[in-house]
Amino acid sequence: MSGEGDSQAVSVTNLRCKFPGEKALVFQGLSLSVHQGEKVLLLGPSGSGKSTLLQILSGLIPRSVEIPMKCDDIQVPAKAGVVFQDPDTQFCMSFTDEEIAFVLENRNIPREEMPALIEYYLKQVGLSFEQNRVLIQSMSQGMKQRLAIASMLAMDPEVLFLDEPTALLDDEGTSQVWDTVRRIASDKTIIIVEHKINKIVDMVDRIIVLSSEGKIVADGPAQQVFTEERGKLKAYGVWYPGIWEEQERLAKEEEGSASGKLQVCVDHGISSLEAQESSGSSDTPGISPISQVSTLSPVSPAYLPALDLQQFIGWRGKTPFIQVEQAKVWHGDWIGIVGANGAGKSSLLLSLMNILKTTGHYQVDGQPSGKTEQLADRIAFVFQNPEFQFVTNTVAEEVEFSLLGGRLTTEERLVRTDQMLNQFGLIDLSERHPYQLSMGQKRRLSVASALVREQRILLLDEPTFGQDARNTFAMLAQLEQLRREGTAIVMVTHDREIVKRYCTRIWTVDEGRLSNATVVSSP
Repeated sequence: MSGEGDSQAVSVTNLRCKFPGEKALVFQGLSLSVHQGEKVLLLGPSGSGKSTLLQILSGLIPRSVEIPMKCDDIQVPAKAGVVFQDPDTQFCMSFTDEEIAFVLENRNIPREEMPALIEYYLKQVGLSFEQNRVLIQSMSQGMKQRLAIASMLAMDPEVLFLDEPTALLDDEGTSQVWDTVRRIASDKTIIIVEHKINKIVDMVDRIIVLSSEGKIVADGPAQQVFTEERGKLKAYGVWYPGIWEEQERLAKEEEGSASGKLQVCVDHGISSLEAQESSGSSDTPGISPISQVSTLSPVSPAYLPALDLQQFIGWRGKTPFIQVEQAKVWHGDWIGIVGANGAGKSSLLLSLMNILKTTGHYQVDGQPSGKTEQLADRIAFVFQNPEFQFVTNTVAEEVEFSLLGGRLTTEERLVRTDQMLNQFGLIDLSERHPYQLSMGQKRRLSVASALVREQRILLLDEPTFGQDARNTFAMLAQLEQLRREGTAIVMVTHDREIVKRYCTRIWTVDEGRLSNATVVSSP
């Protein structure tokens, strides 16, 4: 341990770390220190060890998580506030007030002071409930993320460790969280892992970039790293300011502006939404639902919508959670579902898979929707939380599992599995347990497992969250290719760049209602 008078808040020297069952080390002699009051952003490709490094510097590894590690010296804070990528892994209690009260009890706060403090910390992250109490499992993932941040703030920590704390938040929620962090942590040390960098570039003093092998390849002031080290950021597929515009220019140069991957929907995505909002019209101008499609599935006639909803309601118990008066999805559509956290976007997708009880008219390719098992033959579904999908013990088995029960031979299944693992950058991790992956890798595995059966309708809930730039663009390019071949895509996303550059139509969910689904008549 370093001495008490040291101005360092956290540090580690000659770090070596290894996951059980893995041959390679996660870090091979990594050394770094962060001074008190510094605001540091950790960047690096998915799987480079950013989250693992946060857990080591906060003391979670090896105190709470037993992973073999060695170092010559390490300094961790006495009180560390950690916000994980997956908020569900952070909660100890069932209700919101209990969760924060649990933290306050550990601080020996008198019981009579707790209600006011609970309300204060919830308001800090934009949450408000009757008597500050709601069942945590009834909340959206984005709302859970805010609660996790509120619980962390209630600890009054010396150092904040934030592992993609806004990954599942809408733009307003993201701004609210970072404004809160700025307000309460001006004198605190903060170490951040975050892919949505535009909101925090002006807040951080320093950027540390990790390579795919977990080595520090750049370390310096933010502006310096983004300008002088841009070549390294590009090489490692890391997000940096202006990357979307750069990719769009490259796409135009490679394929021409008419067919560039990032130009596909500029004229029919967000601009169409803005035109609707300004004119009050509910019709999407321009593109025909079928004119985009180069190859339609033989079981999906062009004159039938992929999904047809009328007076459709998704229920949680006796409560209607999502209501759709009328909406259609055509093969070749890429629907972007937008709306505030908790509005009902995920509930809509769960209802379309009949995971939630539904009522009303619902047809798939002109046929009654049927039960979830029947829908799974026609629709690929990706949960917001990738771990909800995992049922096997290795990455390769997870993808192959989706193919069991079909007509493929064992050899054909293995070939198809390897193809998907290659496409999603997971082939080198084929024998690793899914739970040992990084969050970005877990998300790619969940998408690969869903797409491997080649269904012609995709329901995707935040498929790109936690992804580095390279994997995000690769996934979007693959989805765009599927769309051009006639696949219908319905995707929940908070990323306005994706909506702007890829989506053919936009659905807005507001307080449990699909308020402006663009209805296109059958051609």
